[in-house]
Amino acid sequence: MTDDVLIRSNGPIGHISLNRPKALHALTLDMCHAMSAALTEWAADDSIKAVILDHDEGRGFCAGGDIAFLRNSALNDGGASGRRFFHDEYQLNHQMFSYPKPIVAFMDGITMGGGVGISQPARFRVATENTRFAMPETGIGLFPDVGGGWYLSRLGGRLGQFLALTGARLDGSECLWTGLATHYVPHDMLADIKARIHDHPDRIAGILSEPVGTPPKARIEANADKIIKHFQSDRYEDILASLEAAADSGDDWAMKERDTLGTKSPQTCKVALRQLSESAALTDFADNMRMEYRIASRVLTRPDFAEGVRAVIVDKTNDPKWNPPTPEEVTDDLLDAIFAPLPADEEWKPL
Repeated sequence: MTDDVLIRSNGPIGHISLNRPKALHALTLDMCHAMSAALTEWAADDSIKAVILDHDEGRGFCAGGDIAFLRNSALNDGGASGRRFFHDEYQLNHQMFSYPKPIVAFMDGITMGGGVGISQPARFRVATENTRFAMPETGIGLFPDVGGGWYLSRLGGRLGQFLALTGARLDGSECLWTGLATHYVPHDMLADIKARIHDHPDRIAGILSEPVGTPPKARIEANADKIIKHFQSDRYEDILASLEAAADSGDDWAMKERDTLGTKSPQTCKVALRQLSESAALTDFADNMRMEYRIASRVLTRPDFAEGVRAVIVDKTNDPKWNPPTPEEVTDDLLDAIFAPLPADEEWKPL
């Protein structure tokens, strides 16, 4: 179906390898369709006991979705093709979340945006020293989608709100500490681990849990108390005020995070806080994806997305002109419109 993802079965293992190294394996619609078709086939094949998801070569696991495609859709077709991309990508995310067989995702490298969407639903999520995990969407006027509302809102300690707003990058040991990864394995051991999973697909948990050395101390642990303190509110203005007060008193960490938030889309930051708050109350992942599709359908064609991608990715000037430009101007009415149900025939539905 596409050379950008390699799909094969090897005895009891279905194996999916992302293969778009020049784009850090960012997902295209064809890649999503190919992965979904393979998972559907293997779910019905009693000889397949587990699925391995990794990347073939290059330094990324998966850097996200096809941002250039989405921006082109926002600018040229009113978001129609972008909405199709989100719809089918979210179907893949839901399919993986509810998959009846264990999926082992090896987050060996950059794992951002869409890469989070295909790794977090896996039963086993393996980080390495190469892992760089982030949901950086606030910097380009999007929002932490692909299930981000579900996963981030359930981390505890307001870590999800911190990650959603700042786009902070976590290394492998930090992913393990936060629970975003279930296991930590040094890169040099991955080939052996995958071979052992092939030989004993009924013992995946044990194979991944056997002694592989002690991962480095998670750096984010040292700032956990500050994250809880400054990011405790679901009101964005409160978070900014808390960081501002601490920065004024000489707290370098608060100053850095305040300055980071100063570069982000106020609209996206307020959307993310509401998204995580609403997702935390949901009990069905499909309901979360339906909510995120509503948000994506609206945010895609609002000014901040095309402008954010221009400034950060296309022109690399890092000077986005956000609209609305301040948090105070992102009104509750605007948020209500972004989160509102779609017409019945446009709502997202799982496969």
